[in-house]
Amino acid sequence: MTLTDNGTSDGTGGSGGPAPAPEEVGAMYDRFGDLLAMVLGSSALHVGMYVPHGERTPVTSLLDLCDLAQDRQTEYLADILSAGLPPDARLLDIGCGTGGPAIRLAQRTGGRVTGITVSGSQLARCEERLSTAGLAGRVDFAYGNAMRLDHADDSFDAAWSIDCFPHLSDRPAGLREARRVLRPGGHLLMTEFTRRGTADRTEVDAFTRLWTSPPPTSFAKLSDEIEEAGFRVARVQNMTSNVALCGELMYALYNERRDEIEQRFGKEAVAHTDPLMKPFRTFCQHHVDYYLLLLSKPES
Repeated sequence: MTLTDNGTSDGTGGSGGPAPAPEEVGAMYDRFGDLLAMVLGSSALHVGMYVPHGERTPVTSLLDLCDLAQDRQTEYLADILSAGLPPDARLLDIGCGTGGPAIRLAQRTGGRVTGITVSGSQLARCEERLSTAGLAGRVDFAYGNAMRLDHADDSFDAAWSIDCFPHLSDRPAGLREARRVLRPGGHLLMTEFTRRGTADRTEVDAFTRLWTSPPPTSFAKLSDEIEEAGFRVARVQNMTSNVALCGELMYALYNERRDEIEQRFGKEAVAHTDPLMKPFRTFCQHHVDYYLLLLSKPES
């Protein structure tokens, strides 16, 4: 996600809109990662599980709710991915953000986790978190492009990618690379946005500029790309209610903390962001679906 303009990208999204280069995504997180933490929550940088599965946990602020939801989402996904893993499994976190989910995955599974990101500031935060987690030797972080992974074939028992694939200018390349580095029988757990209905162009532009992404595609197109990449679908879960509420909370937190954001990031940042927040909120509410997908690489 971003608060910068990606209109200079040379790529194209699945529906003909602009798509960011990896360097643009990394530069956005370098510049505005801390701003995102002020409106999205700082536990991680992905959509949280605001709608829990059969339980309620009291919180005292909207930002507390964001952090709690992100932690719930991380733990829920870790439980899904960890089922059936071998002892000392090798795991890949594609788009690891600030490192919290990779560390939690290592703690949850006992495996060895490699996290990659295109953001230099995120890498620094990852190392800070790792230094206090006591997991040196079991978790490592590096710069990495999801569409061109720097790992050998069949390197990992499983991988996950939480809200990273929406950034990719070439999602099929990302899927092929994830399949390549997985061992036969390995799983990729990913989350992805898809688009429903016909949105106003202003709403689409607000989403792509705030998220530094190409426009979301249909679920049917996503399914075709998964099949063409050679994956089999083991599980699909519709989690759209979470992204709808995420958009509401981001809109509320931005307006609540706008003066603080302007003081920290300057008038230019808020002048750019102010006209985007309302159409972004509307697009999330009415046109964005959010899916969890567990994909498997065939044994042969």
